[in-house]
Amino acid sequence: MGINIFLFVYFYLFYDLGPQFEYTRELLGSALPWARAPAAVLNFNCMLILLPVCRNLLSLLRGSFICCGRTMRKQLDKNLTFHKLVAYMIALMTAVHTIAHLLNAEWYTNSFQGRYGPLATKLSMLGDSRELNTTYLNPVRSNSTTPTILVFTTIAGLTGVVITLALILMITSSMEVIRRSYFEVFWYTHHLFIVFFAGLVFHGAGRIVRSQQVTDPPHNNSLCENQLENWGETADCPVAQFAGGFPQTWMWVIGPMIIYLCERLLRFIRYMQPVSYRKIVIRPSKVLELQLVKPGFKMQVGQYVFLNCPAISQLEWHPFTMTSAPEEDFFSVHIRLVGDWTEKLIKMVENLPEGGQGPKMAVDGPFGTASEDVFDYEVSMLVGAGIGVTPFASILKSIWYKFKDSDPKLRTKKIYFYWLCRETYAFEWFADLLQVLEKDMEERGMRDFLTYKLYLTGWDQSHVNHAMVHFDKETDIITGLKQKTSYVSKLFMMSVVGTFLCGPQALAKDLEKKCVKYSDVDPRKTKFYFNKENF
Repeated sequence: MGINIFLFVYFYLFYDLGPQFEYTRELLGSALPWARAPAAVLNFNCMLILLPVCRNLLSLLRGSFICCGRTMRKQLDKNLTFHKLVAYMIALMTAVHTIAHLLNAEWYTNSFQGRYGPLATKLSMLGDSRELNTTYLNPVRSNSTTPTILVFTTIAGLTGVVITLALILMITSSMEVIRRSYFEVFWYTHHLFIVFFAGLVFHGAGRIVRSQQVTDPPHNNSLCENQLENWGETADCPVAQFAGGFPQTWMWVIGPMIIYLCERLLRFIRYMQPVSYRKIVIRPSKVLELQLVKPGFKMQVGQYVFLNCPAISQLEWHPFTMTSAPEEDFFSVHIRLVGDWTEKLIKMVENLPEGGQGPKMAVDGPFGTASEDVFDYEVSMLVGAGIGVTPFASILKSIWYKFKDSDPKLRTKKIYFYWLCRETYAFEWFADLLQVLEKDMEERGMRDFLTYKLYLTGWDQSHVNHAMVHFDKETDIITGLKQKTSYVSKLFMMSVVGTFLCGPQALAKDLEKKCVKYSDVDPRKTKFYFNKENF
């Protein structure tokens, strides 16, 4: 934000006070700096907008190539939030830039028609002749030219219209109600960014905004403004010379565009790599488990992949957190039925003959997330809501393998796991893993290492009655686990607690506030660090 403010103020003053734009301001007035200052801010933000969605770049920054601390990694986890903030700034600056240039088109026309006084008229009538050593200032060259004609017959105008329309479609289709209910609309419309950047590169090629050039002998503005009839007749007042500025936008965006092209090339290479099915399981609560094998695939806990099923759509890629552990010889995802794409995939799998292979699947990834840092804390608190439990399945499985192999590098001493679900059968697919962990911890005398709480939020009176009847049972009536399900209606001392969430934004806001509220100001005491999964 500081850089944005600096760029706006600097270029506003540059165009509002710069002597080389004195005659240009005579035609356009204050609309000149109001058009050019947002353009500088747009260049900066258009340079940034692609970087947060270069997932391989972010994974590289998170990984071993560049060492960065916990604070920096937390910022990388907010890449989509940053992407949205940059987009908002682009939208705001585009609105200001567009309105100012529409006024410029009007004022260019009025100046040519002699409505703004003799100096503006003189400047507008300057020709474009190398023989006479004159260059024009006003792009309007005919009385028949209207502001509309000027907008739709110039490079800057045409590309500006295309850029603005593409931006409007991208922003409106990115609204949460569209993204959640009609993901395909959001996905395809968002690819108008290709049109946006193509138009952006050529937008300044017309060089409509022109500045005064140094001449020999020099043109003295303060003197020559009062001697309009003598321009070109005396040495004191040669005809003023003007030229358009060199287009700079491409220099701002070329680097990120190359990085993004490399991202897409890598994605295409991964798309072509073969993926085979190890196992397909239809779980309760309309959850599909896919166990996949891909040569050379390596993952870390909590990471996610993008899946593409060409039989459903050649272009759509959807993110899914992996539920397998790095120690396993396959990787798995659990896919809940939400939206058209998942519905079609589950139907295709349900109709497979016994022992048949599933549809062709392409995999892009894996990509790093906040959950990768779970073993960097002595105490970790994991919170999942619904299918948001998936990254923690990977973590808990990995813990089981680490204990099985007696991994001496395991820094984590305590894990608290909380899972919120609406339906009872949503617990079923994950309960088996918890039962194995529960048994293994008991055998090793480490029952206190893992504490978990399962919360059922969508219960009715029948659940309550059933729970009351079986209250004295040793195991939970829903999950069969020894730690019982809770119905919604000082644990840490001198610890750094990593709090990890995979769930809805409303829950994230509340949990982040609680982490701040209950963190002790004294650095030697309990401190909660909030981390959220973002896709």
